[in-house]
Amino acid sequence: MPGVEVTVEGLSKSFGRANIWSDVTLSLPPGEVSVLLGPSGTGKSVFLKSLIGLLKPEKGSIVIHDTDLVRCNESKLYELRKLFGVLFQDGALFGSMNLYDNIAFPLREHTKKSESQIRDIVMEKMDMVGLKGDEMKLPGEISGGMRKRAGLARALVLDPEIILFDEPDSGLDPVRTAYLNQLILDLNAQTDSTFLIVTHDINTAQTVPDNIGMLYRKHLAMFGPREVLLTSDDPVVSQFLNGRRQGPIGMSEEKDTAQAAREMAEVDELDGLPPIKPQLTATGGLPERKAVARRQKRVRDMLHTLPPAAQEAIRRSFEENSAPQARAQAVGAAPYSRPDDPTRALPRISPDDDPTTQLPRVR
Repeated sequence: MPGVEVTVEGLSKSFGRANIWSDVTLSLPPGEVSVLLGPSGTGKSVFLKSLIGLLKPEKGSIVIHDTDLVRCNESKLYELRKLFGVLFQDGALFGSMNLYDNIAFPLREHTKKSESQIRDIVMEKMDMVGLKGDEMKLPGEISGGMRKRAGLARALVLDPEIILFDEPDSGLDPVRTAYLNQLILDLNAQTDSTFLIVTHDINTAQTVPDNIGMLYRKHLAMFGPREVLLTSDDPVVSQFLNGRRQGPIGMSEEKDTAQAAREMAEVDELDGLPPIKPQLTATGGLPERKAVARRQKRVRDMLHTLPPAAQEAIRRSFEENSAPQARAQAVGAAPYSRPDDPTRALPRISPDDDPTTQLPRVR
């Protein structure tokens, strides 16, 4: 069974007189990877905190398993939070605890499992993210990328049905970001949980998610399957996803009307839509991601409602990605895992690999 659906309806949040966003409505499809984008300061992290009940919106609803998190009592909210795993921007590890104890913390806090059971779970999750052998290290003794992976392992120990990622790529170089993106998709293939990622990385937004949403000027500009947004003619969505200067978004989010009009005229001179980048696939040996077929069916059902240029680009993308060579090209390198069971997950990293980064050396 896929992860649970999260239905957000008419959500509004303010701090005093400062409105963060209003009337946000979307549904996170069960078992799929969704990305939330937007210029800095548009309230993306606030949205994540609202989803798990750390912040209380003034209006709207967040429904999971027929329960509204905005209006339920504290005991019910406490139980529903166990459905979530959260990877915070900096990992949010306890500095005085080693990695093993950091990752074991949710199990000791929320379950009655024995220490031997906890050890089995912790070691499995550390192995999944490539941290086996680093159990006794303190957060201050490891790199930022390793801290993020430790935070991800901790988010996984309760086998959550919904996993939230708050800018997992912040502070990482492009290579580590690529490895982390592959790891996220591989985890989705293994768990079929519902993922929501907040990111600024355009390559991540173009190649990782099944669905893309964008916050802009205190509203949700658009949310839907990746193919629909990557071919959208909405000026805000198109500008952001293509990383262009030309468009309505300026340095301070809002841009002078005359300047925006001049830049949009430049955009209009460009010919056609850019090609849709292929989506990453799970590493060879892992289950095929069930989310892909579910998303593609939704896209085909709504294809006739899209502009002709978008329809053509999406059809071409489906045809290219269905070819065996395209699928092989889209498969990224196995990121971190070194399983003892070769039938379970990812290829083992050889002893010649650099133990300080857990990444294979270039030969």
